[in-house]
Amino acid sequence: MKELYKKHKEIIDYLFWGGVAFFLSMFLFWLFADRFGWNEVTANNVDWVICVIFTFITNKLFVFHSKTDDARGLGKEFVSFVAARVFTLLLEDLIIWIGCTKMGYNEGVGQIAVKFIAQFVVIVTNYILSKLIVFRKKTDPSPTDPDESTKTGDRS
Repeated sequence: MKELYKKHKEIIDYLFWGGVAFFLSMFLFWLFADRFGWNEVTANNVDWVICVIFTFITNKLFVFHSKTDDARGLGKEFVSFVAARVFTLLLEDLIIWIGCTKMGYNEGVGQIAVKFIAQFVVIVTNYILSKLIVFRKKTDPSPTDPDESTKTGDRS
């Protein structure tokens, strides 16, 4: 069992923390849309802001174990994370708008089912974007990189 976890640690950690974020998002959406009576897209956008901050921290620290040396690196990572999440927010809003507004699933179980479907699409897309773009592993600089050759004193 330990071997299996070690082999798939990143995906298992992502699914765990993604699951926590999923339930947080579902709860906040229900709270804002059903209890507070907000429009579904507004409720989704407010819950999104809260969940983006939560997922940036958990993805950085517990899933991808990303290290940044300074505030600039952290800022760059956060901006790319938010940009990727804005893309998936628009995708999620589109799914919710089609499901709730155009198809009429705008109350109770129907409303939550649409949000559930949207969340599934977003979770998969977010993992791909985080893995390939935001928290990609930094590789050693290429020896043909002119900036690196000047740092090492090689001016050939």
